[in-house]
Amino acid sequence: MSSPSKRREMDLMKLMMSDYKVEMINDGMQEFYVHFHGPADSPYHGGVWKLRVELPDAYPYKSPSIGFVNKIYHPNVDEMSGSVCLDVINQTWSPMFDLVNVFEVFLPQLLLYPNASDPLNGEAAALMMRDKTLYEQRVKEYREKYAKPEDVGDLPEEKSSDEELSEEEYDSGDDDMTAGPVDP
Repeated sequence: MSSPSKRREMDLMKLMMSDYKVEMINDGMQEFYVHFHGPADSPYHGGVWKLRVELPDAYPYKSPSIGFVNKIYHPNVDEMSGSVCLDVINQTWSPMFDLVNVFEVFLPQLLLYPNASDPLNGEAAALMMRDKTLYEQRVKEYREKYAKPEDVGDLPEEKSSDEELSEEEYDSGDDDMTAGPVDP
């Protein structure tokens, strides 16, 4: 790789070519959202979270900043800010890692194997250690309340923008439209 900007571009393109929905925040390639599905065989399965990703100028030599936009109940995610406590991102990051590693390996591992001894959400950590069943029930409640696919604009494939509008949607848009002269 010749420069961090080329690597950033390549990693972002690789992420976009994978199964993740990526939404750019502005014209640059440094800030974007990624739609992340909860891993199978976990209480997070079926949920979709929108994560904000910020790539520093020194990426890949400096780790990305990653945070959950919609709420998630997890010992290693701050409930208010969405900040993620994950050693591989915060302390042991290496330029050998890329964005696909973050979403295919690091985050699923975090959700599958929470670390209650290093919490950002003390209540979730305490509940997980005290009563695993009740903890998993709370995770599912949050998933149902905050991580439905439609909440992050992650609609199933059969929904598309060219579907017919409902009568209300159709009627609401033409109130102030006037027809101009017809071109010959």
